[in-house]
Amino acid sequence: MPRLLVVLHDLAMVALVWLGLRWLATVAGAPPAPAPGLELLIAVVAQGLVLRAVGLYRGIWRFASLPDLANLVRAALIGVLVIGAALFFFGLLGSTPRRVLVPYPVALVVMLGGPRLAWRLWKDYRQSHQPGGAQRVLVLGAGRTAESLLRDLRRDGRYEPVGLLDDQQALKGMKLLGVPVLGPIDELPYIAAETAPQLLVIAMPSASAAEMQRVVSLCDETGLPFRKVPRLADMLAGSGSRLELSEVRIEDLLGRRPVAFGDASGIAGQRVLVTGAGGSIGAELAQQCAAGGVAALVLLERDELALLEVSERLRRDWPGLDLRPLLADCGDPAACRIALAAGIDHVFHAAACKQVPLLEAHPREALRNNVQATVTLARACREAGVGHFVLISTDKAICPANVLGASKRFAELACQAELQGSAVRLSVVRFGNVLDSAGSVVPLFRRQIAEGGPVTVTHPEVTRYFMTIPEACQLILHSLELGMRPWSVFALDMGRPVAIRELAEQMIRLSGKRPGLDIRIEYTGLRPGEKLHELLFHPDERYRRTRHPRILEAGPRELPAAPVRELLRRLDEQLARPAGAAELLATLRAAVPDYTPASDGASVQDHAFADPSPTNVSRLKP
Repeated sequence: MPRLLVVLHDLAMVALVWLGLRWLATVAGAPPAPAPGLELLIAVVAQGLVLRAVGLYRGIWRFASLPDLANLVRAALIGVLVIGAALFFFGLLGSTPRRVLVPYPVALVVMLGGPRLAWRLWKDYRQSHQPGGAQRVLVLGAGRTAESLLRDLRRDGRYEPVGLLDDQQALKGMKLLGVPVLGPIDELPYIAAETAPQLLVIAMPSASAAEMQRVVSLCDETGLPFRKVPRLADMLAGSGSRLELSEVRIEDLLGRRPVAFGDASGIAGQRVLVTGAGGSIGAELAQQCAAGGVAALVLLERDELALLEVSERLRRDWPGLDLRPLLADCGDPAACRIALAAGIDHVFHAAACKQVPLLEAHPREALRNNVQATVTLARACREAGVGHFVLISTDKAICPANVLGASKRFAELACQAELQGSAVRLSVVRFGNVLDSAGSVVPLFRRQIAEGGPVTVTHPEVTRYFMTIPEACQLILHSLELGMRPWSVFALDMGRPVAIRELAEQMIRLSGKRPGLDIRIEYTGLRPGEKLHELLFHPDERYRRTRHPRILEAGPRELPAAPVRELLRRLDEQLARPAGAAELLATLRAAVPDYTPASDGASVQDHAFADPSPTNVSRLKP
């Protein structure tokens, strides 16, 4: 209802109440007013000023509720005092009966509150009885994103915005495209109870992870479903629109913002080989290579179903792409030569075994796949004259405490030895944990929550570095442009590590459940080979920032090639026969002296953190 009409209504009600009470007093025997016109004017003006002063006109009739009633009572009580003082000033108080002043506040509350309540009931009735009525939406945020969202919601017709919440106090009581700002976000549970929305929409693209955690917690308190406006990058990429509201993702709650890399121009017009192309990283890397305009894309994968799925997806999205899927194992020298026969410029080696507990029990396959197959591919690259070999490694290769980390560190050293003196440039890219990758903790938690729990966490204090799959692949692609030395080691500055216990609690909340009440968290103890905390760089590695402020480069630890080659020869001989685990692990320890295997996860002690703080990082000149 227009505000001017509301003001006129209220002033008319004040006049009606005053005249009505005056008439009743006269009927009861009170003398008539000596100056009825002046008396009425005083009552209307004084009460009108009080109504404005108490903020009654910042409320919306459509959402009239108990706070508005309290405001009316306060305005009526203050108003009768102000009217009495004004009448006294004009010498009219003595002629005004108490039969008018005493019941005045009660009568005014009834006359002002009744129409407001009736208006709200009528609007609610109309809304609830509309066929196919729109879904009531309460929007969190009142900035440009919210404005664009409101325009889309109005055009769409499926949603009815009932209000906005924003922490800017100056916006309270104002309207955005006709939708009122009802209060700060901290009042969400109370305002949601008053306005009865059916959906909460978070329109806060610039919110930090801490702010998003606060907002999600408040949304949880309401018990209502909530969504967020997709990121601008997703909308520009065509993977979402404002009306395709997305769920709040766990990466939105990480203790840092996702790293923005920009376009990687190093692959445009190049011929690229991706190994492990059916895995989480390999498939996304293949997608980004196709989007980057590669001249040819060779996919090497030993899982036939995974290879089929990624190939079909790429052919559908990029029908003109020169795509060459190859069902093979990287450990097959002939298959590697076939894959490289197309004149490959860049090789992204994503194929690897990566499950820590499983590899503790299967060191043979870890060494065969992570070391021997990697060396086989590196040799083929050297023979074929490939320009750049990118080895995808892990932060577990730093001061390794498990077979996975040690085997990946062995692979780093083996590639350095194998490519030393050749024209092939080597880049090692180390990841932390990748959100939603196959076998990672996030899909496990999601499944456990769907099953009703419990959610299993190994240790209350365990932490991990996390990155998203797109971040991981962008880091790989940008390593092409940053690494100009024969051998470089890159990692992403991922801020502080994430506590796995807190990650589990956040995922439970995102599912609409309460940690510890609806879903229990169970601590199972560290598994064999696991550490409480991971490192990004070895304490002996000197690292510095690159041209990209969030990508770090480490100076590699140089080791003589001859001893490494001798260990590789020994490994080949052991893998050619049924060598036992003890013999294989002895070779692994010889190759990686800082490998300290943990017989049981609880005994693992971590090295000091190699925290890439600004004081420890020097800038690399472009």
